[in-house]
Amino acid sequence: MRKVLRKGVPILALTMLTMSACSFGSNEAANEMDTPPTNYVEENESLGLEEDPEEAVDEDAGKDEGEGTGEGEEATEDYVQRELYLIDSNGLVVPQTLDLPKTESVLKQSLEYLVDGGPVTELLPNGFRAVLPAGTKISVNLKEDGIAVADFSNEFKEYDANQEKQILEAITWTLTQFENVESVQININGYKQDTMPVGGTPIGEGVSRANGINLETGSVTDVVNSKGVTLYFLAENGENTYYVPVTRRVASNTESLTAAVEELLKGPSNESQLLTDFRQEVALLEEPSYENGTVTLNFNESLLSQNQSTAVSSEVLNMLALTLTEQTGIEKVAVQVNGDAEVLTESGEVAEPVSRPSLVNTGSY
Repeated sequence: MRKVLRKGVPILALTMLTMSACSFGSNEAANEMDTPPTNYVEENESLGLEEDPEEAVDEDAGKDEGEGTGEGEEATEDYVQRELYLIDSNGLVVPQTLDLPKTESVLKQSLEYLVDGGPVTELLPNGFRAVLPAGTKISVNLKEDGIAVADFSNEFKEYDANQEKQILEAITWTLTQFENVESVQININGYKQDTMPVGGTPIGEGVSRANGINLETGSVTDVVNSKGVTLYFLAENGENTYYVPVTRRVASNTESLTAAVEELLKGPSNESQLLTDFRQEVALLEEPSYENGTVTLNFNESLLSQNQSTAVSSEVLNMLALTLTEQTGIEKVAVQVNGDAEVLTESGEVAEPVSRPSLVNTGSY
């Protein structure tokens, strides 16, 4: 049975969605361890943040993680929003945007807020938990080639093997929210790991978002001749609704934009607890068109599910934007119905091309 969002449930997770576009130290940090061998803001609208994530990474790159954050420094009262990938009650890796204290060591801090029993404890939304074992110490160094080297203490090994892929995905997607980070390498006490330490999940030279998140294989059995597309569905926790990324394998010879939309329209897996806000009858009328960073999608009238079938829901627009802007070069998504670009939103306004949020699930829980 197709699981559709109940529209009576308040949508709190989209209060402050913001804009932008798969799988890790330093000398001082090594000494801490063992000795080593949705509402979108308008384009160009200010987010009210004093620190830009990309600028913060540039400051952090190549620096000793201990510099600029030494003990005894006066604590800052300024906060900045960061996207942390946590595990929800369904066992899925999900982004949650939380307010963290401003720091120069943004990569290290982001991972420290993934540690069970660490500073994230008081910030965890209901139904969510941290992913790294309690007591794990961390340092991060960003190489010039965009590889973030995350170095963990021995406590990192103390996790359930069944959670290994979620842990690797959470680390990878948390660090790659920063534009200068392309992939992640795992070290333990200064030693590079080719595989994860408990279950042996391959890491190789690094893991990136291309490796996927909450991976589904679906009907595709030929992994070699398939590729991943990351889709965004919905999940509920009590009265709160949030967006969940899922990577699904599709045949490699399919056009990526069309495949992503068609998989999104299929809805979430029957085995999952995820939801969709697309009606079952929604269909693309033609191949997506692309121009200057904007992809245009022409749907049938079933796309209009709101206001007595005259308007498109904000959840549908959000799911499309999050899904399609995962792909390189896509900056905005525009929708048409039967070739008409004058598509109304729930508020009665014409739907403008929607940009991707850089920060997802920002509501209070």
